[in-house]
Amino acid sequence: MKNPLHHSSSISLTATRDRKKVLVGLAVCLFFSGMLITAFSTGAVGSPAHSTASTPSHSMAQPGPADSQVGRGFAHIVKAVRPAVVNITASKVMGTGFSDVPGLPDWFKYGPQDKHSFGMPSVPKPHEIGTGSGVIVSPEGYVVTNHHVVEGAKTVTVALIDKREFTGSIVGSDPQTDLAVIKIQGDNLPFIAWGDSSKLDVGDYVLAIGSPFGLHSTVTQGIVSAKGRDGMGISQYEDFIQTDAAINPGNSGGALVNMRGELVGINTAILSRTGGYQGVGLAIPASIGQHVYTSLVTTGKVTRGFLGVGIQAVTPDLAKSFHLNRPDGAIVTEVREQSPADRAGLRRGDTIVRYQDQAIAGPRALQRAVTTTTVGTEVTITVMRDGVEQTLRTTIVEHPMGQRVASAQHSDTESRLAGLTVEDLTPRLAKQLGVDGRVTGVVVTGIRAGSQAEQAGLVQGDVIREINHEPVQSSQDFRQAVETLPNEQPILLFINRQGTPLFLTVNV
Repeated sequence: MKNPLHHSSSISLTATRDRKKVLVGLAVCLFFSGMLITAFSTGAVGSPAHSTASTPSHSMAQPGPADSQVGRGFAHIVKAVRPAVVNITASKVMGTGFSDVPGLPDWFKYGPQDKHSFGMPSVPKPHEIGTGSGVIVSPEGYVVTNHHVVEGAKTVTVALIDKREFTGSIVGSDPQTDLAVIKIQGDNLPFIAWGDSSKLDVGDYVLAIGSPFGLHSTVTQGIVSAKGRDGMGISQYEDFIQTDAAINPGNSGGALVNMRGELVGINTAILSRTGGYQGVGLAIPASIGQHVYTSLVTTGKVTRGFLGVGIQAVTPDLAKSFHLNRPDGAIVTEVREQSPADRAGLRRGDTIVRYQDQAIAGPRALQRAVTTTTVGTEVTITVMRDGVEQTLRTTIVEHPMGQRVASAQHSDTESRLAGLTVEDLTPRLAKQLGVDGRVTGVVVTGIRAGSQAEQAGLVQGDVIREINHEPVQSSQDFRQAVETLPNEQPILLFINRQGTPLFLTVNV
């Protein structure tokens, strides 16, 4: 009987131990389940919404800076910068389309204003309404946007998020970087300060703000996907910031801001096979944008530095041939006579590896560094010549092909050409505008809305060849002609519009 009892006792003891194990297991499960539920209910990100019995209430009342910012997301940044991002509506004069019909005479193009119209009835000029975005960057009302947003615009309307609307005047435009500056007149204008785009790192958070598809003040968030994107064929000077923040048609000219609420880029393009967002957006960095903005506002033109060399990329094979350790830098293929490069002693076959103590990765890096150098600056250039490093010095001059812009903006306010901005007609511009290469004159790049020049029918892209029968061959000729215009007589302009000669009269 002892054995059964002992056996029974052993069984009872084992069952008791098993029950204790089960109870302990249940308690542990309940404990961790409670912690998990608490974590989900409080956000599980270190910023609990309320205190619990197991958490002292004083730690919730005084959250740390990191907890506070995470709880707010990006709202505090958006609240600060969103009012300064504007919607831009540009009304552009388009061709009638008649010239595209084979065999149709040119006189249908402009109606009675054309000297060849022979009294044909007027054909109204169709208008295209384009929309984009812009950023107010100063309390004085200067707005930065893309050149392609306002290119050819007859009138520009700038709308703020607070429902205010302004008629903007184009201060200047730079096709080489696809940037433009507009001026509006208003009080208490919000603005975004420029940031240092060179301090951006791949992976940093950024916000894109603009008007995609006309949806004003839309904010999207992403990261910096890459820096220094070039060779895209979008503009002549490229150094794009790539981002996956959603950018769509209408975002052009809008703001790319960092987590300090600073303007680090101007959104300008997307890479897409559908025409819509596919995760690859491109923005012009503030390092380029601020240079163009300052130049246009202060001088009315974009001044770029000039070295005077032809350059090419270093390939691995060329690196071996030129005794270079790495395929970095820019090989000099040509040195222009009497240029800063010539005066520095640069030779064909030199490889420029540093410029002003900045490492040069390739030709585009050197181009960006030189063109943004202030004219008159003495610079140091480090080259590899026959495997030996040498340091050269020279002074940067103004690029001879830079925009030469004249403006009637600062002439007599009663002048009927006040508010008109022009630049020299170069062979490159003539080709873009469809103008015969033998034609000389100045190209209209900006017209103040409501001015008499605008009312006379002048549009951006017109080439002014004569003023009152006097030839205009340069911006200097234009400036002198404007200063001597009679006050009480009509002004007769002879222009070229898309290859077609045309007379216009600016009345008193």
